[in-house]
Amino acid sequence: MLPALDEFPRQLARTRYFMLGVPRSFTVSPDGSRVVFLRSKAGDDPVTCLWSLEVATGEERCLVDPRELAADEDEQLTDAERARRERMRELAEGVTAHATDREVRRAVFVLSGRLFLVDLVEGGVRELPAAGSVDDPQLDPTGRRVAYVTSGALHVLEIDGVGRVLAADDDPDIYWGLAEFAAAEEMSRHHGCWWSPDGSKLAAARVDERMVRVWYIGDPTDPAAPPRAVRFPQAGTDDADVSLHVFDVTTGERVEIAWDRTSFPYLARVNWSEGCPLTLLVQSRDQRLTQLLEIDAAVGTASLVREESDERWVDLAEDAPVRLSDGRLVTVVADEETDTNRLAVDFKPVSPPGLQVRGVSSAGDGVLFTGSEESTEIHLWRWSDTGLVKLSDKPGVHSGVEGGDVTVLVSSTLDEPSARVSVLRGGQKAAEISNASERPVVRPRPIFLDLGDRELRAALCLPGSLNPDHPIPVLMDPYGGPHGARVLRSLAEYPESQWFADHGFAVLVVDGRGTPGRGPRWDREIYLDFGLALEDQVDALHAAGERFPFLDLSRVGIRGWSFGGYLSAMAVLRRPDVFHAAVAGAPVTDWRWYDTHCTERYLGHPAEEPDVYARNSILADASRLERPLLLIHGLSDDNVYVAHTLALSAALFEAGHFHELVLLPNATHLTRSEAVTENVLRVQLDFLRRSLRIDEPNVQEAQWGSSGIGLLP
Repeated sequence: MLPALDEFPRQLARTRYFMLGVPRSFTVSPDGSRVVFLRSKAGDDPVTCLWSLEVATGEERCLVDPRELAADEDEQLTDAERARRERMRELAEGVTAHATDREVRRAVFVLSGRLFLVDLVEGGVRELPAAGSVDDPQLDPTGRRVAYVTSGALHVLEIDGVGRVLAADDDPDIYWGLAEFAAAEEMSRHHGCWWSPDGSKLAAARVDERMVRVWYIGDPTDPAAPPRAVRFPQAGTDDADVSLHVFDVTTGERVEIAWDRTSFPYLARVNWSEGCPLTLLVQSRDQRLTQLLEIDAAVGTASLVREESDERWVDLAEDAPVRLSDGRLVTVVADEETDTNRLAVDFKPVSPPGLQVRGVSSAGDGVLFTGSEESTEIHLWRWSDTGLVKLSDKPGVHSGVEGGDVTVLVSSTLDEPSARVSVLRGGQKAAEISNASERPVVRPRPIFLDLGDRELRAALCLPGSLNPDHPIPVLMDPYGGPHGARVLRSLAEYPESQWFADHGFAVLVVDGRGTPGRGPRWDREIYLDFGLALEDQVDALHAAGERFPFLDLSRVGIRGWSFGGYLSAMAVLRRPDVFHAAVAGAPVTDWRWYDTHCTERYLGHPAEEPDVYARNSILADASRLERPLLLIHGLSDDNVYVAHTLALSAALFEAGHFHELVLLPNATHLTRSEAVTENVLRVQLDFLRRSLRIDEPNVQEAQWGSSGIGLLP
């Protein structure tokens, strides 16, 4: 095997999917003088440090290196912190989150449960006297106080004074100030408390999980260890009961916010901006209704600002609603007439038809947001009363934050394998933040295609020097589900796909209906029927085969993880005429066992739609297996529980259909162990080569900086 091909799985594992060394989590001071961010010191260094960039000079300073502060070499994580990292897909260690004051002069963070304060201007770190192991500290806008949670109790600590408990419950299934599972995993709400602009009040969620079903996660490698009990909101069962309370942090007095929690149980968004009332976005259980509420924080009453409805579901826009500096509300609306997710100010669309808004970054005098005119590209835009400006130009995936006249532009393109971070002042480049990540030893060479009548977006990766006159077996490599676009004009999306391609496959990545970036109708076509995702994979494959005769459609494999694993297993079970082998990693096999907020959005309530759930489950298809199937699952997965794979495996075995099964002790929905990450990739390659009769690759290693493959007209 060529050295680069053999090295790649270890490199992927060692660099945690090439995320180590990448700068992230940027905060710009309001005067634009400095940028605070996180980054580890090297591409194989898992310990994240806190840094500051002086915009005027371009100088970077490491403000916090956790190795200089932590007494223990190994991190000691609370259950809540472990869950937060899982929900955030956090693979690194060290300072993985921080919170600043409004002027970005101070920040707080946690290491092994210990609370620290750092001076972002002068430097210097000190530990604060917390009452116990700390979760999710939030510094108030004035920088005088920090709110945090320990053992489910909500505390507030004066930076230069004493602390007090604001709220606590004796029952361990009731906790304060943290996001519950459904909010963190499915709503992109990752916090449970919010400061008032003057720092005198704190809004905090109370989460009562006593009615949520208890599931258990055990460790079969240690028979003496008791299983871990986990509250999981299974589809069709009770969610956590979430209420919101406002505390006066000086007196401790509390007011409960009153809204119709029976009709609108989901607390989706909370915003408390300068000069504006506390604002909530709440959502119905069936997700067809949302209400935007303004709160009188003194007495807890709610006033309805706007109600939105959709016969299928109302989307929760990323980080919206927010407020402009003059108090106007910024939201994202699904404009049915133009089939566009549009930016709206005081509910009037201000972005043009055809520009699909992907998320709101910030709002001040204007709005910084991401959007797509074409789904394979995500650009950074700014809207203000003077007009709309596109801040990124190269095809790729761009995002950013801003403060004052400074914008941090993060660009992942086809030019480099990792993101470039530019600091712009007044629209002109003032500095660049270093990226310490490693370059993959394989060089991705995606070819972008529109396939079939639906113009399905696709990327094709081919072996470096294989003659296309020779038949090439095909490997489909999808995610294929909601919120999971993979066909993007960014090299960072394709190292794994290219590695498989360099082993002799034509790797085809396809985004079908339901994947984001093509408008509200496209998103909603999969309502009640995930089988359409498989139909799109088949259509794209056949269209590619017609276009490129060297694709060998008699040898087609498919691999995927999570929804992609579900899609892969469905492919060989339901379409063995098309797919000849599949790798299904952490697949959902019965949607009745997945969570409420995600599943019920797309498939309805299982008590009301039993036939829909039966149709979308693949367990009943077990008797149909006639192709090789490899199942992989982590035994500690608390997102897609291993019961999904074990149930399918049992059904297959009982039907006399033998398959391959890899179970990963102590692995969650993510693989963090280097050995596990490496060998999960290698076992997939071994299985696919055996199943599809692939010989050792006979390709030349592509070098960075060399020209493209040049095989296609």
